[in-house]
Amino acid sequence: MTESVLTELDADAPGKSGAASRTTLSHIMTASDTNLLGTVHGGVIMKLVDDAAGAVAGRHSGGPAVTASMDEMVFLSPVRAGDLVHVQAQCNWTGRSSMEIGVRVMAERWNESTPAQQVGTAYLVFAAVDADGKPRPVPPVIPETERDQRRYQEAQIRRTHRLARRRAIKELREQRVAEGLDG
Repeated sequence: MTESVLTELDADAPGKSGAASRTTLSHIMTASDTNLLGTVHGGVIMKLVDDAAGAVAGRHSGGPAVTASMDEMVFLSPVRAGDLVHVQAQCNWTGRSSMEIGVRVMAERWNESTPAQQVGTAYLVFAAVDADGKPRPVPPVIPETERDQRRYQEAQIRRTHRLARRRAIKELREQRVAEGLDG
């Protein structure tokens, strides 16, 4: 593990590897999942992504976790009725009470003997919550492999961009109110 990653982790808190909570959910797509074009609705795939990511977040945090945001959902190719979809998720990064979960969506075509192909990716942020719905601490994720370290570092970049975007929008809104343009 790189020195910079080590210094960012809380040395007193027991951490978990990304592999400790990794999950794959599989689902066969049916005609009821499709749109008028005969491909699976993006929202159906997004629900599967949220389900898999939620399972990982709950496993990693050791309790309830709620979806805070979906940073990105990219559809690479269509999914069709009959396809067997595999949604693979793992914890990439943790903050005090939040976690970024990375998700890869794979599909096996029902009528082909070819390997599953990647049809989508997503990054979601979950917040661990207690019984009262208040944020609770999560164990740090410990990147074990070079791939895990890359995911951890990329997650930090996405977090930085998310916070900067939120701050810039807030400042713009405050400026527009001060100028009497919005009320």
